[in-house]
Amino acid sequence: MLFWITTAALVALVLLVLAAAMSRHGSSAVASDMAVYRDQLAEIGRDLDRGLMALPEAGRLRIEVQRRLLEADRAATGRQAATAAPKGAMAGLALAGLALGAAVFVAYLWLGAPLYPDLPRADRVAASEVLRAGRPTQAAAEAAAGAPADLPGLDPGYLAQIDALRSAVATRPDDLTGHSLLAQNEAAIGHFGAAARAQARVVALKGDQVTGADHAMLANLLILATGGLVSAEAEQALTEALRRDPENGAARYYSGLLFAQIDRPDLAYRLWRPLYEDSAPDDPWTGALQGQLDLVAEAAGVEYRVPAPQVKGPDAAAIADAAAMSTQDRAAMIGAMVEGLAARLADQGGTAAEWAQLIGAYGVLGQSDKAAAAWAKASATFAAAPADLDVVRAAARQAGVAQ
Repeated sequence: MLFWITTAALVALVLLVLAAAMSRHGSSAVASDMAVYRDQLAEIGRDLDRGLMALPEAGRLRIEVQRRLLEADRAATGRQAATAAPKGAMAGLALAGLALGAAVFVAYLWLGAPLYPDLPRADRVAASEVLRAGRPTQAAAEAAAGAPADLPGLDPGYLAQIDALRSAVATRPDDLTGHSLLAQNEAAIGHFGAAARAQARVVALKGDQVTGADHAMLANLLILATGGLVSAEAEQALTEALRRDPENGAARYYSGLLFAQIDRPDLAYRLWRPLYEDSAPDDPWTGALQGQLDLVAEAAGVEYRVPAPQVKGPDAAAIADAAAMSTQDRAAMIGAMVEGLAARLADQGGTAAEWAQLIGAYGVLGQSDKAAAAWAKASATFAAAPADLDVVRAAARQAGVAQ
C-alpha cells in the first residue's frame, strides 16, 4: 500500500509543478499594459465629452496612446510565439509523466503482489524457521502416514524368510550383519519405518566406522516412512551424511527437499541445480529433480528449465543385427538386454522411465515373478516421488503385477 501512495503522490506533484509553470507562461505583463492603454483611450473620450480637454490635445494624446497600444500588441504576439515551444515541451513532459506512472502501475500488477503487505527478507527467513520448528516428530509423521502394508505381488516364501530374520535379529541386538539385512529387506517390502529402525541400529553398531552413505540411507528410510516429510530426525541424519561425505547425492537431494518444505526455494535451488548438473541420467534422484527443479527455480525467481531425460535404447546397428537373426537368437539377445538393464538398475539405480521399461519387458517375456520383484524395488525407490511412482505403477499394471 505504501508503494501505491508514494507513486500517486509523486505523479500528482509532477503534474502540479508542470501546470503551475504553464500557467505562469500563459500570463503576461504585456496583456496588463494593453488593458491600461485601452482605459486611457476611454478616459480621453470622457474628458473630451465633458469639455475638460480641447480637441487638438485630445487628438494628440489619442495618437500617442494608440501607438503604445499597437507596440504592446506586437510585443504580445511575439511573446506568444516565443513561449509556444516551452509550452509544448511542458505538455510533452506531463504526458511522459503520466505514461511513466501507467507503465509502473502495469509492471507492478504483472511482477508484484498488489494489496499484499511488505515482506522483507528477514521476515521470510523468520517465517521459514517457524515452519522448520513446527514440523511433526518422526513418530507423529509416521503415524499420520498410516500403518505400512506389504507391497502386492510378493512371494509368501520371501515374506516368511523376513519374519524369520526379524525373530533372529530380535535375539541378537549387536548383530551388525543381521540388522543390515533386515533394513534392506524391510525396505524392499515397503516397511520403511521398521527399515529405518534397523538402519539406525546399523549406524550405532558401526561406531567410528560409520560412513556418510550409512547416514544417508537412514535419512532416506526415515523420509520414506513419513511419506516424504523431512523430520528433525531425518535432518540430523542428513547433516551427519554431508559432514562425512559432502558430495553424497541422496543427502544433497533430501537437504534440498527440506528447504523446499520450509519455504526456502532459494536454498533448495542452490543445492538442486548443481546436483542435477553433476548427476548421471540413471542416478536415483535425477528423476525426482526432473519434476521438481523447475518449480523450485520459479519460486526462487530464477529462469531455469530442465531438459527432458532421454531413455537409452539400442542403436541402429543393433536393430539391423536383430532383424537378421533367427527367432531363437533374437529372443536370446532380447533376454540378455533385459538382464543387462536389470543388473545396471540393481547396481546403479535409474530413472522411473528405465524401471518402467524393465517391468514392461519382463511382462512381455512372461516373467511375472521378475516383474513383481522389479516393481517392489522401484516402488520403494520412488516412494517419495509421486510423479515417478505413477510412471512405474502404470508399467506394473500393464505387466499384471500391480493393481
